[in-house]
Amino acid sequence: MSNITDILHAIPADPLTGSITVPVYQTSTFVQESPGVNKGYDYARTGNPTRHALETLVNKMEHGHQAFAFATGLAAIDAVLKLLSAGDEIIAVDDIYGGAFRLFNKVYAKLGIKVHYVDTSDPIQIISRLSDKTRLIWIETPTNPTLKISDIKSIANIAKRTDALLVVDNTFASPISQNPLLLGADIVVHSATKYLGGHSDLVAGIVVAKDREIAEQIKFIQNASGGVLSPWDCFLVIRGIETIELRVHRQSANALEIAKYLQTRPEVSAVYYPGLEDHKNHLIARDQQNGIFGGVVSFSLTEDSSENAIRFVENTKYFKLAESLGGVKSLVSVPSLMTHASIPRDRRLRAGITDSLIRLSCGIEDVNDLKKDIRNALQFVNKSIKTESVFSRA
Repeated sequence: MSNITDILHAIPADPLTGSITVPVYQTSTFVQESPGVNKGYDYARTGNPTRHALETLVNKMEHGHQAFAFATGLAAIDAVLKLLSAGDEIIAVDDIYGGAFRLFNKVYAKLGIKVHYVDTSDPIQIISRLSDKTRLIWIETPTNPTLKISDIKSIANIAKRTDALLVVDNTFASPISQNPLLLGADIVVHSATKYLGGHSDLVAGIVVAKDREIAEQIKFIQNASGGVLSPWDCFLVIRGIETIELRVHRQSANALEIAKYLQTRPEVSAVYYPGLEDHKNHLIARDQQNGIFGGVVSFSLTEDSSENAIRFVENTKYFKLAESLGGVKSLVSVPSLMTHASIPRDRRLRAGITDSLIRLSCGIEDVNDLKKDIRNALQFVNKSIKTESVFSRA
């Protein structure tokens, strides 16, 4: 787990001017003293000092060999998939992020990459799909949006049976609570749009490689494919990381209290949050996430319908209806209609993503205000006609 002191002091002062913040090197090219003789940089796609500062920082947080910053989280995922060849197979978590599912099934399937989707919270299901063609085991823990927890150490041991690489999407946990590389994973990916950036003002992706060989391959792919993060957005992610520990602790505390509150509501049939003691893998989450369970809570309504979910999300005040998560302001979404709409309904239902499933991304607001917001929105569930919001009453 990263420490706030280590994080802050891993961000270097500018050696040229003494600037306490990392400068934005907004340039496309760098002057050379002679052909091939330069100060470490020649062209901005290949390397940029601002991007280098971000990559070094995240690598330190994740305890890897080297990190790489990409223009989006999906660009980061795409770079990892480019390690594969036709005929290779992936074992992936069943309630995978919808964008990753689309990339796997609509792009890489045509190139001869086969994906098996299983509930990775049950290692036996991974073993049942393991073969000599398995090259990647791809997990999210916690998952999006049902907050399943997979045992990283156990799955790392399974991956070694066929020399497969274990890739962990660590977006929901963040390096503040979980370091998959220390638990045996080979590659970590992040949508830096979320907790690393933390302010809903950028899109970015990160890949962190555990060893030199993988790092060299990812570096080649990053330069050859060109989907690098801009200097300005690198600066914004660095700025976000400066407060990540403070934010994640507050967001996690808010999420736990909200999850417990939702369990008391008759309109709610199920609450998904690894911090709850009745969560299937609560003890695993407690250990591998260092007791910090994250800022995302999902829940299903007793009367399961997308109409009820829509009524809820249209009547919140502080939880803003929007894609994404991890920002300082709370967000709400309906995964079946938004983030996971690209996944066929029958597959969504098998993964536990019901029509009424609602995902909350808890921000840093006062938790009592957030609970009041939920209480108000639940009044509209099962009602065909909207009534006046309590926030508009005198």
